[in-house]
Amino acid sequence: MEIEIYADVVCPWCWIGKRRLEQALESYDGEVTVRFRPFQLDPTPVTEPKPLVEALAAKFGGRERAEEMFTHVTQVAAGVGLDLRFDRAVQANTFEAHRLIRYATERGRAAELVEALYRAHFHDGVDIGSTDALVKLAAEAGLDEAETRDHLESNLGRREVAAELATAHQIGVSSVPTFVLAGKYAVTGAQEPETLLAALREVEQREADHRESAE
Repeated sequence: MEIEIYADVVCPWCWIGKRRLEQALESYDGEVTVRFRPFQLDPTPVTEPKPLVEALAAKFGGRERAEEMFTHVTQVAAGVGLDLRFDRAVQANTFEAHRLIRYATERGRAAELVEALYRAHFHDGVDIGSTDALVKLAAEAGLDEAETRDHLESNLGRREVAAELATAHQIGVSSVPTFVLAGKYAVTGAQEPETLLAALREVEQREADHRESAE
């Protein structure tokens, strides 16, 4: 079964959802392949990186409201072993990060890179909108540093990522994470592992029934 994950690497719930899916897969016997699909919570260009706290305070009606949100999501994340440090996080546009994920996918290193991007943004305070930072993270994920820089400094993959972002909206993805199972069943939100596991088993059964009826 293919699992497509529509997510943004500056979305804390996407990292939580990814970790919960990994927990669900520990109890799932079927074979799966995971494909990371791009989504941007905010496609607005970031001309100058600034602390995420400041950016979200302006967006959500003040620092106090933003910090309430941070506290809640940090507590939920801790429940799945993730340490979110919003005090370090830097605002970033993620288009180039998604382009790099596509590049890593073609080389079989997407899972390592995606995890590195989440950790860099939410724990280490790295500006993942920076080419230099992306090149370093790619190298840590097992990609060739010089080749990665050449790719990011070119226009390769831009059109394809833009098309994938448009497709996400066309098929109705409006919030992330969204998990698409077997190309046609969507599960939205950072659901608990038990919910994701139940969805996987239900889709597996539906697909088996469909094959039997087709025969």
